[in-house]
Amino acid sequence: MDKSDVTLERMRTFVRVAERGSLSAVARELGVGQSTVTRHLRELEEAVGVPLLSRTTRRVTMTDEGSRYYARSVEILRLVEQAGDEVRGTRGAPAGTVRVSCTAAFGVLHVSRLIFAFQDRYPDIGVDLSLTDERVDLVREGVDIALRLGPLTDSSMRLKALGQSRRLLVAAPDYLAERGRPAVPRDLTGHEGIRMSNVAGSDTLVLQGPDGNHHEVPFGGRLRVDHGLAAREALIAGRGIAPAHQWLVGDLLTAGRLEAILSGYVLPSVPINMLIVPERAGIARVRLLIDFLAEEIRGIPGIEQSQR
Repeated sequence: MDKSDVTLERMRTFVRVAERGSLSAVARELGVGQSTVTRHLRELEEAVGVPLLSRTTRRVTMTDEGSRYYARSVEILRLVEQAGDEVRGTRGAPAGTVRVSCTAAFGVLHVSRLIFAFQDRYPDIGVDLSLTDERVDLVREGVDIALRLGPLTDSSMRLKALGQSRRLLVAAPDYLAERGRPAVPRDLTGHEGIRMSNVAGSDTLVLQGPDGNHHEVPFGGRLRVDHGLAAREALIAGRGIAPAHQWLVGDLLTAGRLEAILSGYVLPSVPINMLIVPERAGIARVRLLIDFLAEEIRGIPGIEQSQR
């Protein structure tokens, strides 16, 4: 076997195994048997003449040579895909699939319909939309773009700030009629709070008053949920008061099914960002979706542009 046997298929298989650390996971991802993945790796290592991966019963890791080969392989595969984009661009619109990860509730209520509009504009581009509130490893999961709420720490990704998500305190009219409407932050004591179990510090509310002073008040209640849509349903059912993103409850406020309370007090907003895998940013279809989502998301009510 000589270097001509270094095929793109074998190189892609190696890259995904290096990123996922699992032959079986890559086999499922590619829709082939694990024996095929093993064969691709063996043939690639025979072609380059050095071991690229170290295999144990528990995991697969790259050798030193494999790490260097991986970096070059990612670059080569990106250039090949870009070359294909350029050729196709002379004959028609970009094609292929873009993989997107998005915060679950935001994805259901807003991003999914934006994806529909994008595909109406670019019918040859497929989108694989994964909805999760977990901070997934984009490279490991094969994701091109991620939309995330809250502070981010992954410096290896390109970050595109989309703005700040405005939050407000809301409750159902029936709940307020039965339990009373808080007039100042301390009135929240004794009310039923709907809290997010996957948000740190949800047992305390910090509000900025009309005078600029900050008020920190305990926020308790019998119900905690780990999904924004569950919090939305609890609010509709009159289970209590919750700090909610405007994009989560805006339609319910307009319809009168929820009401804003303590409107003179401001909750801290939450940053909303787009994370982009750097090696994928230059792919035409990925770039098109990045630009489309960035423009459209900034127009969603409650997404405010950061003041710099």
